[in-house]
Amino acid sequence: MSVIPAALATAAALAVAGALAGFGLPYRIRVPVVGVLTAGVGVGGGTAGVAALGGSRWAATFPGLLPLAGAHVAVDALAGLFMAVAGAVVAAVAVYGIGYASGHGPHGLGSRTAQTVLPLFALTLVLVPVAASVSTFLVLWELMALASLLLVLAEHRERASVRQAGVWYAVMTHLGLILLLIGFSVFAAQAGGETFSALRTGAQAVSPAARGLVFVLVGLAFTSKAGAVPLHAWLPRAHPEAPSPVSALMSAAMVNLGIYGLVRTGLDLLGGGPAWWWLGLMAVGGASAVYGILQAAMASDLKRLLAYSTSENMGLVLIGVGASGLFTSYGDRPLATLALSAALLHVINHAAFKALLFCAAGSVLRSTGLRDLDRLGGLRPRMPVTAGLFALAALGAVALPPGNGFISEWLLLQSLIHGLQVPGVAVAVVLPLSVALIALSAGIAAAAFVKALGVGFFARPRSEPAAAAKESPPLMLAGMGLLAAACAALALVPGLLGDGLDRAVTATGLPGSGALSGGGLSVRLTDISASLSPLWVVAALTAAIMLAVGLPRLYGRRRRRVNARLWDCGGGAPTPRMAYTATSFAEPLQRVFDDVLAPEQDLNVTPVRESAYLVERVRFQRRVPDRIEHRLYEPVLSALAGWGRAARRMAGGSVHLYLGYGFVGLVVLLLALAVGW
Repeated sequence: MSVIPAALATAAALAVAGALAGFGLPYRIRVPVVGVLTAGVGVGGGTAGVAALGGSRWAATFPGLLPLAGAHVAVDALAGLFMAVAGAVVAAVAVYGIGYASGHGPHGLGSRTAQTVLPLFALTLVLVPVAASVSTFLVLWELMALASLLLVLAEHRERASVRQAGVWYAVMTHLGLILLLIGFSVFAAQAGGETFSALRTGAQAVSPAARGLVFVLVGLAFTSKAGAVPLHAWLPRAHPEAPSPVSALMSAAMVNLGIYGLVRTGLDLLGGGPAWWWLGLMAVGGASAVYGILQAAMASDLKRLLAYSTSENMGLVLIGVGASGLFTSYGDRPLATLALSAALLHVINHAAFKALLFCAAGSVLRSTGLRDLDRLGGLRPRMPVTAGLFALAALGAVALPPGNGFISEWLLLQSLIHGLQVPGVAVAVVLPLSVALIALSAGIAAAAFVKALGVGFFARPRSEPAAAAKESPPLMLAGMGLLAAACAALALVPGLLGDGLDRAVTATGLPGSGALSGGGLSVRLTDISASLSPLWVVAALTAAIMLAVGLPRLYGRRRRRVNARLWDCGGGAPTPRMAYTATSFAEPLQRVFDDVLAPEQDLNVTPVRESAYLVERVRFQRRVPDRIEHRLYEPVLSALAGWGRAARRMAGGSVHLYLGYGFVGLVVLLLALAVGW
């Protein structure tokens, strides 16, 4: 028996055992048992993925597992990449989750329902890329959506906002399912089969109009799952309200499957398409990158900030996927390979640093009970390990060396800059604009994470819970340590992934030209004669910092240090109220993008009772709502609510009225048949 089916069978058995343990065992036993079994699910799925990246393949059919068509599964290198990422994230987060759930009691993530669903959710994250037919894919996709919905609602009894987030997530994810069902049904009907092999074979027989319709429908569904604008509304609601380990799984593993669906369908099953497909995808990616990071920079809720950062990074990945399809449509397959390699590498990098960021945010939440950056501060001396790990992950998120996000964004920029040689007006306009949007998003990301780190972990505590914070328990630190090790390895030796990435790109039909090679210590782009050694970049930065710090101390004048209080103008010692808050830090950036963000503010002045000229209290509030949600979703929701009220008035409770409705409907139907409609 080969490695892939054995590893997947082991993962499935551990998931079932974990679900049974979560349902049947008492709280103090079920949390560690379910955590260990869920970690085993991740290890099993990751092992299968690594084997596929190493060149192994596997396919099977289970005729009796699903009605009519049966279940079809297959694992190639592309599926293996997403399985390996999901498995690694699941394993690390499961270890972290044992310590996290142990401090919450038999509620929230420690509840019987959550502990039963958690290993099953982990299994679906691994199995979705394994599907090799439309029916199998849709069943696994829906199981993943339902499991994640139950986990988002784990703390619904404690906060009403959790229930609201669950409603948004349920509606958006099932709208996506409907789009997938329609799109794949049209594709299967035109191609003459529902297995992925049949879709590949029959794709060229599908009319161009039908191909375009299929791509638009499934593209909307998959970009919604990836959290791309404008279908992102569920993400900044569900991710902050879910328990932090679940947030890490959703943001670092589940959203990746939206990217997988796009690559599998657009580049593999449909075999590519005209330029307008990919220009539209790049437009969505660019808008998501800039809008997502702008909202992140404005957010004072730490987990909401990280959720919007996910939209930004998925936008960067969509730019890479779109550029790959665009280059393919113009016949430049080496650049298409490079762009897709950059996108897939950024999927891996984002999974590592975003899982670590959400776990660190969960540690802060568990220790202080707070997500509001304006009430945090002073956590670095109280939670030093968590602060250091958050800083490491933030370095990857801002794409600066030695962060692990740097190399994938560098590859993406290389593909776009060298793509200017491709002829065409659209290419000449879109590629420079994409480069500018990536640079802009990187700059705003730096501001957002300087705010999160500086305001949240440095300065002085702004509340009693922040002042009383304590470091996380060892199991939580161990899980974060595994993710930190992955971030460091990806930052220093990304070339080790070269062969696996090459196989994953080849699985889409692009040539395996070795776009990312170098033996681990360096990255050489063979098709465009560019190279970079992240390890040497880190060494150079370390040497520069040591020189900048050491030379003044070595050759500077030695002065006697006198500890004395600074003159404070009689105002007394600084208080936490004098320090920058997250809101005040973001205010200059908000002024620059005022037309895009459209902030809302309210000034309430309360005069003293005796005189209208003397002020007793002034209350100022400023809020930056999600403008897309405000302009796009709220009118639709208002219209639906109005139709609901009208329908409620029509339902008067009278049997005679309902019989009248039936009679009118029957008359209309008979008239329609009579006139030949």
